[in-house]
Amino acid sequence: MVKTKILLAEDDTDLGNVLAQYLDLQGYEIVLARDGGEAWQLFNTSNVDLCILDVMMPLKDGFELAKQISSKSPDTPFIFLTAKGLKEDRIKGLKLGADDYICKPFEVDELVLRIQNILKRTGLQEIEKYEIGQYTFINNELLLKGFEKELILTVKEAKLLKYFLDHQNKLIKREDILIELWGENDYFLGRSMDVFISRLRKFLHDEKSISIETVRGAGFIFRRS
Repeated sequence: MVKTKILLAEDDTDLGNVLAQYLDLQGYEIVLARDGGEAWQLFNTSNVDLCILDVMMPLKDGFELAKQISSKSPDTPFIFLTAKGLKEDRIKGLKLGADDYICKPFEVDELVLRIQNILKRTGLQEIEKYEIGQYTFINNELLLKGFEKELILTVKEAKLLKYFLDHQNKLIKREDILIELWGENDYFLGRSMDVFISRLRKFLHDEKSISIETVRGAGFIFRRS
């Protein structure tokens, strides 16, 4: 499967690294630039699918960079990421053709959702839909709906539910889930995982054809009848 390639232009080193690592964990290929000049060079050599541009950057600000990107590649979607929340700045960004405008501080899960929505809207991402009894789970949108209710899952909840669906009616070892979704088999991460599984049980309680069974000392079975 070819990964969606994202150009991330962010001059804050710590924030840029955190965002790049998180988006990489979500399955995206990240091209990271530290200023507007480097971002323009990378855009011209990397064949990216989407751009995330900080507005306030050295050498070339996000607005100027967006003009150049739009001029060369009008169909490439981009998101402004900035601490500037003034109305006139948001309007300026949207007039430049931005697909979204996010003000700092923000939740990274929100950024992921906005990326997914843009990719779906532009036809760059297929919808991953699962039917679970009377529930429908749309993985790309983190959406679980059914029984006249809709829930927006966290990224971790959605990844855990998808993992269960991909391994349904089989014994799944605790350590396999932890390594796959949390990166390591750790006692305290295991306690966190138990909390997420409890949430999924609660979310899916109304659907009697499925259950998440605990096999003591071994792991779990996502049972579908």
